[in-house]
Amino acid sequence: MIRSILRTLSILFVLFAPVLNAAPADAKGFGAYLVDVKPEEVFPNADRFGAREGTPPAMPAFKGDEELGYVFETTDIGYSGKPIKLLVGMDKSGVIVGAKVFEHHEPILLVGIPPEKLTAFVASLIGRNVIAKVEGEANAVDAISGATVTAIVINDGISRAALQVAKAHGLAGFAASAAAAADTRTRSLAEIPFAKADWQTMLGDGSVRRLHLLNSDVDTAFQKIGVGSPEPYARAGVPTEQFVDLYVAMVSIEGIGRNLLGDAEYDRLRQWLKPGQQAVLIAANGDYSFRGSGFVRGGIFDRFQLEQDQTSVLFKDHDYRRLGDLPAGVPAFKEVGLFRIPEGVVFDPTTDWQIKLLAQRPTGPTQKAFTSFPLSYHLPDRFISVSAPPAPAPAAATPAAEEPEAASANALWKQIWRSRVVDIVILSLSLTLLTLIFFFQDVLVKKAKFFTALRIGYLIFSVVWIGGWAQAQLSVVNVLTFTSAFLGGQFRWEQFLLEPLIFILWCATAVSLLFWGRGPFCGWLCPFGSLQELLNQLARRLGIRQITVPFHWHERLWPIKYIIFLALFGLSLNEFALAEQFAEVEPFKTAVLLRFMREWPFVIWAMGLLVAGLFIERFFCRYLCPLGAALAIPGRMRLFEWLKRRKQCGLECQLCAKRCPVQAIHPLGQINPNECVYCMQCQVIYWDDSTCPPLLLKKTGRGKKPAPRPVSTPAPISAPAAAPAPVMPKVTETTPV
Repeated sequence: MIRSILRTLSILFVLFAPVLNAAPADAKGFGAYLVDVKPEEVFPNADRFGAREGTPPAMPAFKGDEELGYVFETTDIGYSGKPIKLLVGMDKSGVIVGAKVFEHHEPILLVGIPPEKLTAFVASLIGRNVIAKVEGEANAVDAISGATVTAIVINDGISRAALQVAKAHGLAGFAASAAAAADTRTRSLAEIPFAKADWQTMLGDGSVRRLHLLNSDVDTAFQKIGVGSPEPYARAGVPTEQFVDLYVAMVSIEGIGRNLLGDAEYDRLRQWLKPGQQAVLIAANGDYSFRGSGFVRGGIFDRFQLEQDQTSVLFKDHDYRRLGDLPAGVPAFKEVGLFRIPEGVVFDPTTDWQIKLLAQRPTGPTQKAFTSFPLSYHLPDRFISVSAPPAPAPAAATPAAEEPEAASANALWKQIWRSRVVDIVILSLSLTLLTLIFFFQDVLVKKAKFFTALRIGYLIFSVVWIGGWAQAQLSVVNVLTFTSAFLGGQFRWEQFLLEPLIFILWCATAVSLLFWGRGPFCGWLCPFGSLQELLNQLARRLGIRQITVPFHWHERLWPIKYIIFLALFGLSLNEFALAEQFAEVEPFKTAVLLRFMREWPFVIWAMGLLVAGLFIERFFCRYLCPLGAALAIPGRMRLFEWLKRRKQCGLECQLCAKRCPVQAIHPLGQINPNECVYCMQCQVIYWDDSTCPPLLLKKTGRGKKPAPRPVSTPAPISAPAAAPAPVMPKVTETTPV
């Protein structure tokens, strides 16, 4: 049977090898596309590129002698620690006309999005104006359903690079605004006496701005991005009914805030704000809630954001105050809230800004499409004071090119953490629970049924939430990425902080290695490992016969995973992209992240490993998992021995060794910490006096030593008595007849 399984796996590996040997993504440096990329691939109608020029560098795209726009490159660092290199074409009006990924190292690390969707996401940016913010124009939002770190990095990188190129080369009206560029006058908030004003007056002079949308307006906006009615996934709204009637005002300005809020509420607002901090009022009627479900989940308002220049602000619950009734003369609203600009955000109240309202529409059972509606706000001129320009300050040293990029990366990872605060809390609570389970294991394992139910429940949580929902499956590629960045001198915490759940899991795993070895992750937190164990438990209940690998074969098979890990590690030092491809020996991406929605060789490989696990529990974990090997090596440095053993273990009793699900107990009784997944089955037996043979013998009394015999006083030594004479048999003579 074992030979048949090994032969089957060999056949699967042969089928899988052509995919592993497929050519990697193009790895061309900046400028190599002059030969390898045709101009029309990134800039339609262009027939040639000009020379690179400007800072940041960009190349003009020509059709004959006509200059159409510019092509530039983005090289932002993705979660893999390697640059995601794209070529982007932008015309003179600031519209993206083409985009092509020509080098990346992200396929292994995509959280639930295959490479085809990444390519489609990049293509979806075409046709969007990343510079202009046109009021009333419905723009597709820089997000996709289940957006990944990779998509966020690409989107952020293109937006920043496009703005820099436009300013450097005079695109999107930057060169035409010479008068505005020459205007160096200082603008500040004017100190004017308070004047009473009613609602209609403030609405007329722009102190209050309005966004009014009917359901038909929203339908038209979605049709522009190719999305029709939400039916049958959601009820479509009546076209003539009101979708939202939204109003925005900057109430930190006394002339606006005191009129809208009243004296008492305005005074409370000033106490809530710090000096120089601004606040806006948002009020709305209609079927659509601007607060959204994010507020309920964790205090994040995910249906709108404030934008000024290239700064975006997402509000959290601690920057929000709910209001009741407004003063007389102000209309009643279904939703009213005060939002203060968070500390640390650079915001100029004298400069135009906008609120971008996000609308969503289901396109499938779990898929959604997004579009946005901007509402621009300009503070009335009477609240702005304009003065002569200040004297020029001494020229400061130009910061290094890396500093803006580092600042942007910092802002990006912080934004991602804020957006996933609920998931972070759930994961942290689950890790706290697991820590308590380990610290109080001696108490829990004494209640065998309760502990078994607790473990099965945690394994289900690992599969369903950590793997299925949060998609936080660790991989050996994470290890290779970390070591590659560290050894290559490119280590930056920011790149690892871009995925908060992965980062938290790695920190927890690193700490647990010092206490318990690889067991906490491999035995409890790994979604694929948990899936194997649950399927094997189901197979046992269905009566599927289990295969017990002879121990002499078992100890010769488990080094295979160490060989795989060392081979991947050595390969990553020279050919990281190739190491990523061969790391697909892990089925994690196929089974957990992509839910088997991949090419058939990957699916067959993952299914084959799960089928093998039905007969040999945790087959992949035992013999093939390179991540388990990578964790087992530093796990040797653990500081404590938590698993208890008796002197009879292995010598007089083999029960724990026979019941260990991964055969981590040597026939002589020692537990191999490199192979132990810390299921604690041996500890359940250890404390059970009805199962553990030494305890059972002691309980029944059969394990006690016999009492010693009483010692009698010896008799005095005397001369030996004479031996009695042998008794001879008596012979009777008979007369023969």
